[in-house]
Amino acid sequence: MTLHIVSVDQTPAQPWRNGGGQTRELLAWPDAADWQLRVSVADIDRDGPFSAFPGVQRWFAVLEGAGVVLGLPAGEAQLTLASPPCGFDGEAAPACRLLDGATRDLNLMSQRRHGEARMQPVLAGQPLAAGPAWRGLFTAQALRLRAGPDEWALPPLSLAWSAQDPHDWQLAGSGAPPRAWWLAFHRTPPRSETRP
Repeated sequence: MTLHIVSVDQTPAQPWRNGGGQTRELLAWPDAADWQLRVSVADIDRDGPFSAFPGVQRWFAVLEGAGVVLGLPAGEAQLTLASPPCGFDGEAAPACRLLDGATRDLNLMSQRRHGEARMQPVLAGQPLAAGPAWRGLFTAQALRLRAGPDEWALPPLSLAWSAQDPHDWQLAGSGAPPRAWWLAFHRTPPRSETRP
């Protein structure tokens, strides 16, 4: 299989329009101009609102720093290094308040008309099953990823991804749960046409 590996340190930063931080876009898939799935890492320097993304499903996880409080429609959500990923509607454009200084965060976005994305923390011994149209692994630390007979060494702060891979993914070795997240995108099946 073909595995793509993208490092945060090798990805240029783009400043936010509101000046509150900067983003490194690791992937816009399958096409940058008309993406169905987008993975990025953001450095948030100050309080302020997120941009609105109508029709987009978002996932958010804290990578570094004390964390944030997001003002979501259902109420405030405090997110720290220990929190599971937070999923919310992109049109919500929540207010973001830093808990104690700047943070670095992982973002996964998908166009709902094309399918559904998921982000979940990697647990020791828990694989990512084959099946999704697109799969990824983001790791905050150096890890080894195994898929079928192949194995890859991943550097810290990197995204590994592949489309249409037939093998389950799992981490090589064992030990404490890593600082890493499985990412997956399931396409929505096309609607069948009905005729009178």
